[in-house]
Amino acid sequence: MWLRTNCDISFEVSLPTAFILMLRPRSGASQWIARESYVITPSLQVIETADNYGNLCQRLIAPPGELFIHTSTDIRTSETIDTAPGVPFDEVHSLPDSVLNFVLPSRYCESDRFIDLAQEIVAGAIPGYDQVNAINQWVRANIRFNPESDLFQLSAVEVNLAGQGVCRDLAHLGIALCRALCIPARMVVGYLHGLRPMDFHAWFEAYVGGRWYTFDPTQPEPVGGRVIIAYGHDASDVAVFTRFGPPLNSISISVSVERLPYTQG
Repeated sequence: MWLRTNCDISFEVSLPTAFILMLRPRSGASQWIARESYVITPSLQVIETADNYGNLCQRLIAPPGELFIHTSTDIRTSETIDTAPGVPFDEVHSLPDSVLNFVLPSRYCESDRFIDLAQEIVAGAIPGYDQVNAINQWVRANIRFNPESDLFQLSAVEVNLAGQGVCRDLAHLGIALCRALCIPARMVVGYLHGLRPMDFHAWFEAYVGGRWYTFDPTQPEPVGGRVIIAYGHDASDVAVFTRFGPPLNSISISVSVERLPYTQG
């Protein structure tokens, strides 16, 4: 399927402020970008780099006043996501070096605190994909997806105690539970077609059977229509913007995702 994503962000800056932005999707095996627009007003010097996860990052210094950012892409992505009941668990000693570090605890995913709960959740499930699916369903059933939650920057332990959270929070808990079973898991941030209310979205991927699979505890069924912007250990690696300086006077973010009514050539 072809999607068009649009994002408009404005900041009111009181003093010169350094930013790192992470707003550009990449073409790859799961998605292909046919058109991209990225406009920053006022016109500024921008340096683009790739971080340790391959995410595209834009660095700039915003002068006092309004900073406005507009991005738009036409992108081909899958209408479905792969599911694979019965796909086996990968022993830690056989994991690729690039995957191994996603077994470790991280700032927002204290997997070492969830070993007992994770084992309880997956009791009777076939090791591997079925365990991750059981975790995904447990998070969906026990943690309320609340896009209006005013709880901020929760870790997996805090999400479990609160019993609610935004998409990022549910992903953190799913990741922590997977890692507690030595299943590599990572955070994904991007867009989801049909999300209500529309905003940036977060979900997680787990590595079983020699590849990554998508899981999203905010959705009742596995759904595609996803545009990936960034991967990381947790939310600290995938912020769409990070500022280094005084508090901002104001922030405004608007996101839209529409299905294109034609097939690109």
